[in-house]
Amino acid sequence: MQFYERLVKSFMDVIVLKELENRNTICGYDMIAFIYKRFHILVSSGTMYSLLYSMERDGLIEGIIEGRKRVYRLIEKGKERLEDISESSDKIVSLMKSITGKVAP
Repeated sequence: MQFYERLVKSFMDVIVLKELENRNTICGYDMIAFIYKRFHILVSSGTMYSLLYSMERDGLIEGIIEGRKRVYRLIEKGKERLEDISESSDKIVSLMKSITGKVAP
């Protein structure tokens, strides 16, 4: 389970981008709840908000105030990054197979 948790946390930015692509906006708390429900990993609020702020500084997402909470939405650079990742998914799978010694049939 440790490796699985490490893997999820390593790809958390990709998970956030993909979930923002699926939804219009999402707040940090709802993102924590999504990751817990989908991957059974509890991410601390400090970890999540640090990631969201970093992604916002990098121009991948935009934070906006909606009522009493801050929600995030995907912007153009984030969409482009998600597209690049999607195009590289075969390379990621191939790398994991290479590392683990599992060769595709």
